[in-house]
Amino acid sequence: MSDDYVDYAAWGVAFFRSAVSAERVLAGINVLAGQPIDVGPLGVGPGRVVKIRATGAIGQAVGARVGEDPVSFRIELPVTLEFAIDLGVDTQRFVADIDVPLVLTARARRDLAIVLDVTPPNAQQVVVRVQAQGVRASITKRAANVEGELQRFVASYVARELDKPYVVAARTIDVSGAIDKAITTLGPRAPQAEEMTSDLPTALEAEIREHETLFTDDTLTP
Repeated sequence: MSDDYVDYAAWGVAFFRSAVSAERVLAGINVLAGQPIDVGPLGVGPGRVVKIRATGAIGQAVGARVGEDPVSFRIELPVTLEFAIDLGVDTQRFVADIDVPLVLTARARRDLAIVLDVTPPNAQQVVVRVQAQGVRASITKRAANVEGELQRFVASYVARELDKPYVVAARTIDVSGAIDKAITTLGPRAPQAEEMTSDLPTALEAEIREHETLFTDDTLTP
């Protein structure tokens, strides 16, 4: 047999590892890069006196293969947010750098599909670094409240997104179907980043309103 040939089992392993490369996984995730986050200003607390504004963006994901059997990847998705809490008498500002860890595992399904299982982080695994801007902001416990709120929000938001039908479909590679399509046409379908992030501001607004007491404690007096 020619040295160019291998048995079916070896070919299958090589194909699987090539098809699900770190570069391809990151390329899919990075359609989110640069997507803006713009929430507020929201009135919260008694009389809706306290106003909250959150702006930011999703950054470029980084990651690498961490396992071969099963093929798995560790991905870090960065998010940067700026929070402004207008207390009426002054405004407290915070900058949050957030790292969202994701574990992706490639599974081989009997119908010749490759399924990417994604393990979302729990709140404690989401890394949030909050930096207060200004003396008053730096001494308030609100910085800790903002950090905990962002951990909880990001973890729950990611978990909800992963269960949405279009995300589940995007995580399934129909190998047999792809071969059939390749016979008549070439070229990947461009991912639609907008449909993956369009409801992020709405979800963050709902989360802020649900836990608004974290931002309004001891803020109604100078």
